[in-house]
Amino acid sequence: MSSAFVFPGQGSQLVAMGSDFYDQSETFRNTLQEASDALEYDLWKIIKENSDDQLNQTQFTQPALLAVSIGIYRSYLDRGGVKPVAVSGHSLGEYSALVAAGVIDFADAIRLVGARGKFMQEAVPAGEGAMAAVMGLDLGEIQRICAESQGVVEAANLNAPGQIVIAGSKESVVNVLPLLKEAGAKRAIELPVSVPSHCSLMRPAAEKLEEMLSGIALSAPSIDVVHNVSAMTESDLNAVKLLLVEQLYSPVRWVDCIEKLKDLGAQRLIECGPGKVLAGLTKRIDRSLACSSLGSLDSMSEVLG
Repeated sequence: MSSAFVFPGQGSQLVAMGSDFYDQSETFRNTLQEASDALEYDLWKIIKENSDDQLNQTQFTQPALLAVSIGIYRSYLDRGGVKPVAVSGHSLGEYSALVAAGVIDFADAIRLVGARGKFMQEAVPAGEGAMAAVMGLDLGEIQRICAESQGVVEAANLNAPGQIVIAGSKESVVNVLPLLKEAGAKRAIELPVSVPSHCSLMRPAAEKLEEMLSGIALSAPSIDVVHNVSAMTESDLNAVKLLLVEQLYSPVRWVDCIEKLKDLGAQRLIECGPGKVLAGLTKRIDRSLACSSLGSLDSMSEVLG
């Protein structure tokens, strides 16, 4: 059965995530050490101990998720796992996908996402932005209500049919929630995040990211990568950089990404990283796709068969 790998983004982080791999996989430990060397601080200590809630601070969350996801992916390959036919990642997870496909060097990616997290928080200080999940309402209706509201509030994550995340200024998001409920949303609840990702408030962060990306060399993908912004593959490396910049302030077209992976030949999706968020979304998007999660050694045994 042909498999595509999908990599999770922020929100999937867990304290001590990957501990079973760390205890039993030298490849995983080496990956975390490589990340720590690139960052010049002990990333595994932050993941394991989470002192002062560092793991939930964007600048640490992003490299932590990337390192754990790639550590698991490398461990999977070391144990005889078959390379996927294609990869994609949700938001931050797109960087994991690009590392897995050989487009971005791992150490470069770790430094890049650490800086990306800082840029995002600087663009909108904690408490000034918000995101909210909206369940059971059509995308077009959500976009209409947001467009008619005051301030910045936009559709940010098109996660699954009937499951959309909006983002914007704190006041605008809070004010639009009752309007969405009045329009028929089954649920409209604010999410516990510090940064309003994938909306126009992230343009200042995107400018800084673009400057940093200009100094990073990319390589041609060894595996097809489906990008969040376009839900397409891309071979032009300058275009890949532009897509990463645009991703910061553009919606994540996750439904379209899953459909594209299926078009590329995937019969099964394997979520590579902590949690099972993407596996759950896939079941809502297309039940014909088999789903597996690769977040523990036990689940790896099941995936390897």
